[in-house]
Amino acid sequence: MYTDIIRLSPIFKEKVWGGSSLHTNFDYDIPSDHTGECWGIASHPSGSSTITNGPLTGWTLMDAWKEHKKELFNEDNDEKAFPLLIKILDANDDLSVQVHPNDAQAHELEDNEAYGKTECWYIVDCKDGSEIVLGHHAKTRAELEDYIEKGDWDGLLRRVPVKPGDFFFVPAGTIHAIGEGIVILETQQNSDTTYRVYDYDRRDDQNQTRELHLNKAVEVTTIPDEKQENAFSYQNVHDLSITTLTENDFFSVFHLDLDGIYEGSRPADYLLATIIEGEVTFTGKDTHLLKKGDHFILPYELENFKLEGTAKAIVSYPK
Repeated sequence: MYTDIIRLSPIFKEKVWGGSSLHTNFDYDIPSDHTGECWGIASHPSGSSTITNGPLTGWTLMDAWKEHKKELFNEDNDEKAFPLLIKILDANDDLSVQVHPNDAQAHELEDNEAYGKTECWYIVDCKDGSEIVLGHHAKTRAELEDYIEKGDWDGLLRRVPVKPGDFFFVPAGTIHAIGEGIVILETQQNSDTTYRVYDYDRRDDQNQTRELHLNKAVEVTTIPDEKQENAFSYQNVHDLSITTLTENDFFSVFHLDLDGIYEGSRPADYLLATIIEGEVTFTGKDTHLLKKGDHFILPYELENFKLEGTAKAIVSYPK
């Protein structure tokens, strides 16, 4: 069906913490200057990308997965949902402190989610002095509840400084938050379940605070916190440098840096890719000019291809 890449049109989500960096950094046509999320490769009830080339032009990725998962993705399980969701986030303000359930917890606590949410972040850009929240200092569940009841967020939360090019693995059960001034590319399980722990007492234009989910948050948080260490590996293939950022139970993620020409094939049944810098000519069945901010899939029937240009990309595939 497709011996070519599948190009996708993203979906944008306005958020109280969003800004305009998705336009200034990626030249996206965003709905407002409070745009927080670009769902670049998405097949979820809350939003599904639209295919923009080939025989399924105009189809959503969700419908393509349902109707043609064998041809496009070599997937036989009719009950399985699309496994991954690729986003770019603009944190013009601090995101809420939050935590996500794992698969078993999501199945128990939620009715509408196929997966829990393990995720990872590649820092595309950030202001000097930017920080993320990644983990906590509570040693027991009772101690976690005590920190929350007292509102001792400085005592509870582990803050980590960041710079462009940093990478963080955020397994389900990790308390976390993206800080002000950070743009990230997020690779995650295909879930939209979030349990808010703290939202800085922000109020909307109706003077309402956003809902917190403290009981569920405490239930799913990993205690004590498990600090994640990166174990990158590196490979050079002619003009392409490949950094393996993570290989875990849910996905593998790579940073690709091309300066010249690369000819190769897929290392998995299908690949998800986003250009984060530069532009590249992709030649498979057809030739495509791909630029910063473009999202696409290398489907199962696309075997060999050629890349030419100067570009960086984040590429992933599910386990």
